[in-house]
Amino acid sequence: MHSIYDWFSRHRFAVDFVLMSVLGLMVMPFSIADGGYRRTGLEMLVAGVFATALIFPLAWRRTRTVMAGSIIAGVAVLQWALNVEPMAANISVPLIVYALAAFGPRWASLSGLGLAMLGSIMLVTRYFYELTMVSLADLPYTIVLILMVWVLILFSWTAGDLTRTKRLREQALSERAHRLEIEAQHERELAASDERAHIAREMHDIVAHSLSVIITQADGARYAAVATPEIAPQTLATIAATGRSSLQEMRRLLGVLRGGDEASTRPLPGLADIDELLLGTRATGLPVEFTVTGTARRQLPPGAELTAYRMVQEGLTNVMKHAGPNVQSAVHLAWNARGLDITVRDDGRGATAALSTNPVSVLPTRPPAISAQVRNDVVPHAGGQPTTGALKTASPQTVSPSGAPSGTSGGNGLRGMAERVKLYDGNLSAGPLPGGGFGINAFIPYTEQ
Repeated sequence: MHSIYDWFSRHRFAVDFVLMSVLGLMVMPFSIADGGYRRTGLEMLVAGVFATALIFPLAWRRTRTVMAGSIIAGVAVLQWALNVEPMAANISVPLIVYALAAFGPRWASLSGLGLAMLGSIMLVTRYFYELTMVSLADLPYTIVLILMVWVLILFSWTAGDLTRTKRLREQALSERAHRLEIEAQHERELAASDERAHIAREMHDIVAHSLSVIITQADGARYAAVATPEIAPQTLATIAATGRSSLQEMRRLLGVLRGGDEASTRPLPGLADIDELLLGTRATGLPVEFTVTGTARRQLPPGAELTAYRMVQEGLTNVMKHAGPNVQSAVHLAWNARGLDITVRDDGRGATAALSTNPVSVLPTRPPAISAQVRNDVVPHAGGQPTTGALKTASPQTVSPSGAPSGTSGGNGLRGMAERVKLYDGNLSAGPLPGGGFGINAFIPYTEQ
């Protein structure tokens, strides 16, 4: 039935033409023969012409409603002016009133109603009431006849207006459903894009850190195996443990993506897992100093803790990749009234040398008023005395529209950190230190927007 209704909606002229033809075949004999009364040949010809002119425009009652209504109104007025007697084909008048109310513009609907009401008075007073031949006693009968014709016209117009209201409501619902479908499609696309970015960040953090540890261990073992062969088993054990840990992380991530019921539901790493991360990093031979100041006013959301963990992980990965040999690194977590400050710095030369011509820019999450300067934090020195280590860039830097550091060849790690921090309304700054080395500073507030 839905397919049939849809076909009728798409082929309105064909349907109306068939209905007009059926109606014409039904009323044409009665209009010409005048119900069996005797007529001359000329009168029958005139009646046939007027009947055709009244019925034929109904084929356009939905496609060209105003045109069809104008033709029928003109023919009806001409019929009254030429004193052509009413016929069965005049049924087209209430039908076109219905069509104007249902499918025509509002002004055409009201105009058709007014003309039909006036035409009813003209019809009754000309053909059913003669002032010179009847008495005033027949006046009530005439009024009743006019009222009966008005009831027919008003019924047709009311039915058409209800049809119009229903059609407009269905059209509004259809448009609303279409808009909701488009909005849902956009939301799905945005969700898919956000999920792809999230997966890319997770993959980068897992793979980059693990490969950095493995490469560092493999290079160290290769150089030290000649002088001290007993180091090789210990180094290979560290490489194997790191590889297994990374493989478990990858399996967990892929299991969640596949949506399997047996996928690992191991909690994501958080602040409590930083000690384990530092142990693995120190096992590679990189000295890492870890300090915490202040007390948390409230617990961060799990996603924010994961962001803090990935910040430290990515910062130490960059130290192993770029800082060079014989480097010292420090990780400092500072709790304050607003949230958590994370600082990862080193005193190496790799990052600074690599960025001497292409300096790492301040990322766009920093407000413009302090975009050229990293937050000043009191970071305890290796000897235990706090020193004011201001992580400042050499000069204000620019940021590309994509959010990646302009002038750098890679920047995926920094871009991923910036995206993570921005999700929690945080700030991220990164750049070479004045005395050598490289520093990353991030701030994650307690509340999430």
